[in-house]
Amino acid sequence: MATVKVKFRKSSVEGKAGSIYYQLCHKQSNRQITTRMHILPQWWDAEKETFISEADNNGMSARYQRQIEKDLQRIRRILCEWDGTGKDYTLTDVITRFRTWDENGDTVLSSLVTLVDELKHDDRWGNARNLQRALNSFSGFLGGLDIPFKQVDEKLIMEYEQWLRARKVSKNSCSFYMRTLRSAYNKVINTKQLEQTYPFRNVYTGVERTRKRAVREDIMVRLQKLDLTRSAPLAFSRDLFIFSYCTRGMAFVDIAYLKKEDINGGMLSYIRHKTGQRLTVRIEPLIEEIIKRYEPSVRNSPYIFPIITSNDPEEAFRQYQTALGYHNRKLKKLGKLTGENLRLSSYTARHSWATVARNHNVPLSVISAGMGHTSEKTTLIYLESVENLLIDKANEDILKALCRNVSK
Repeated sequence: MATVKVKFRKSSVEGKAGSIYYQLCHKQSNRQITTRMHILPQWWDAEKETFISEADNNGMSARYQRQIEKDLQRIRRILCEWDGTGKDYTLTDVITRFRTWDENGDTVLSSLVTLVDELKHDDRWGNARNLQRALNSFSGFLGGLDIPFKQVDEKLIMEYEQWLRARKVSKNSCSFYMRTLRSAYNKVINTKQLEQTYPFRNVYTGVERTRKRAVREDIMVRLQKLDLTRSAPLAFSRDLFIFSYCTRGMAFVDIAYLKKEDINGGMLSYIRHKTGQRLTVRIEPLIEEIIKRYEPSVRNSPYIFPIITSNDPEEAFRQYQTALGYHNRKLKKLGKLTGENLRLSSYTARHSWATVARNHNVPLSVISAGMGHTSEKTTLIYLESVENLLIDKANEDILKALCRNVSK
């Protein structure tokens, strides 16, 4: 019967991680099965053919050790199957069977890569980018090791959450990775009809309220009055910021992709990139003024604003991303020019519209619909707490009514 051992091969470059491989011996023939497991020399006990548990590699070594045990179990099972037939076989036969063990290719990283490609093919570039980010993070946790979907269980996902926290990843970022991976996991499970084990049920997938980013109405007025005639880039970012505020907090990605054909009968109708929901905004005078200001720059373009110029979907998305980063840098400068050193971003306009609408006693349901939210809980994340002055005024009115009733 053939034998199998776990070996470690040092890197030819001093200080670099080496690799784990399996050495197969059969009838005076030797073959190797390489793996994607890479470790530093000081982590490996060559005599015992196992990991040395160290504080800085304990999590990774535990995952790798589990993988090694599963691989060895698979190889030994293959060897038993061959020996049971009584037929002659070679190590090439064993290795081929090992590498094709998962006939459907139901491994995590390869399946996620396929999903990313599918999203790009469907021009869902934002979703593809988000999944790629989550994929990169999860791959880092796995040490680049691709594992079968059946190994994705509750314990592994909770270890991943702990791994993220140990690296001081924020709670909302952890949740982003978990929600993105959960969605992708469920899609693969349903498509390939694999067993659903709900591995994400005990990790955090909520949204923690972050520092509020709304600004007062007088700040919006102050921004409009800024003399930016000597800086066209600053003026453009200011105009896009005001445009977002005037259009009920339209997201920058939707502004970038707005086309002239979206204007009809004094209305601006567009589909939100984030949710696919169609929203319609009446073009008020200030909105029209900003649109007309940039008409000369987009005379030969289908877009309303001079942000995207390419007809290629992937290049267009890259142009949007570049423009967003540039826009946010300009907004930081504009925040200082207000005299209050405000930390403005593209989302500030969205938060501000929601907060101002709330302060004007607009019902939460109306604000939620205006922003294109499917849940009022999402809207609440955007809202600043109502100012104490308004609360005090409301309490004053209530107590006055109480006093009137007592005096009768």
